[in-house]
Amino acid sequence: MPTRTDPAIWSGLFRISADSGQTLQAQIRQAIVAAILDRQIAASMPLPSCRILAEKLGVARGTVVLAFQQLVDQGFLIAKERRGHFVNPEVLATPGRMREVPNREQQDKIDWKARRQIAASDMPEPTKQENWIKSSYPFVYGQFDPALFPTAEWRECNRMALAVLEIRNWAADMVDRDDPLLIEQIQARLLPRRGIFANPDEIIVTLGAQNALYMLATLLMNKGSRVAMEDPGYPDARSIFQLAGAEVAPVKVDKDGIDVGSIPRESDFVFVTPNHHCPTMVSLSEARRRELLADAEAHDRIIIEDGYDSQLMDDAPQQALRGMDRSGRVIYVGSMSKTLAPGLRLGYIVASAGLIAELRALRRFMLRHPPANNQRAVALFLSLGHHEALVRRLSAAFAERRKRLAHAVDAFLPEWRFGETSGGTSLWLEGPRGTDSAALAQMAEARGVLVEPGARFFDRPEKNGHFLRLGISSIALQHIEPGIRELATAAGRRPAAA
Repeated sequence: MPTRTDPAIWSGLFRISADSGQTLQAQIRQAIVAAILDRQIAASMPLPSCRILAEKLGVARGTVVLAFQQLVDQGFLIAKERRGHFVNPEVLATPGRMREVPNREQQDKIDWKARRQIAASDMPEPTKQENWIKSSYPFVYGQFDPALFPTAEWRECNRMALAVLEIRNWAADMVDRDDPLLIEQIQARLLPRRGIFANPDEIIVTLGAQNALYMLATLLMNKGSRVAMEDPGYPDARSIFQLAGAEVAPVKVDKDGIDVGSIPRESDFVFVTPNHHCPTMVSLSEARRRELLADAEAHDRIIIEDGYDSQLMDDAPQQALRGMDRSGRVIYVGSMSKTLAPGLRLGYIVASAGLIAELRALRRFMLRHPPANNQRAVALFLSLGHHEALVRRLSAAFAERRKRLAHAVDAFLPEWRFGETSGGTSLWLEGPRGTDSAALAQMAEARGVLVEPGARFFDRPEKNGHFLRLGISSIALQHIEPGIRELATAAGRRPAAA
């Protein structure tokens, strides 16, 4: 047990790092709390003085003073006049954290795979590129660019959400409701951009688009349900529908989007990404949109419309299917991920009031509601016009990057083909037959280039190993051409001289 006169041991217990994302004060508080809960500090033993601990940790004395004071306020420490700071005995009276590792052999006696009711771990895994931000050339989809993130504006909205009166608005358990200000802002600022006009009772907030799709599949699908979806298409949507027991029928996609005439007659649902198709980024043509709605009406189908990459400003924006729908059979799924931040995990569903009521009842048992503090911060972000300003900035930046990427692919990978699109945050490439894009991605990664093999987007991935998706949301403009040069080198080509 450390003593107060043994500062070397104390500094060993309280390790802090300047590279941590936490402030020094927060790291000190976390270290002390961990030591208390692990029973490494006795109630009778005073902590080192603020001066000694500050010297050993190489921080300002005021930092330690503030850390100690907050721990006193939280009840972890008590201050005794002229004697110093001690652990609160009441904290030590509660059970400590388990320190022993459970017996692995004991755990392995349970076959959890045999007991599971859905085969989630058997579904295709997503592409995991955890260190993309450290890569020289991150052509990854769905991530953000730190240089474009509205840090000051987002901080402002979070500070506003933490004001006393605002806390009263969001701190209570809302049970199955959402922040009314956020619903109002989605209704007034996000949906009209896609030609959707909805009442508040036709909108529900979700933890991103995937959570929305999972809720819809859980509520509406079961074994025997039949879902038609684009091929290639959004792989996680395919997995979600299959986990619900549905049969997924692949439908081919061409330059005008999903081929409506190829949708199996017996389909109960059609899942589409009409604004920017996942992953090719083509838009569903106006004629196909009308045809799809008429086909759904004729065969009593439900359309699940994923507003994939839909918040950015396009050269030729089209009305969402939900905005064209007159029969209430289109369900619209939206997300804030592509504009604000994917880590925020905030999305929404727009549908008939009856379905939204059922989704609220289901969500209450799943998670009650998404964190209300995040809802309020996003609502403020929208209401102050920060989101619209961000959309304009991102749209301009991505348009320039998309143009630069297309030019670089033409120059250095001429045997790889891509289609013309009106927008979006990625480029879909088709390489020569026989190309192994997964192997190419590995070789490219060794050269600091991150790309995404395209086989997983297909219903039959084994027959489609010659596709790649290149994202533009997280790579700086000046890195695009050098990155494609490196990709060309990995593909076995000698880049042409500039």
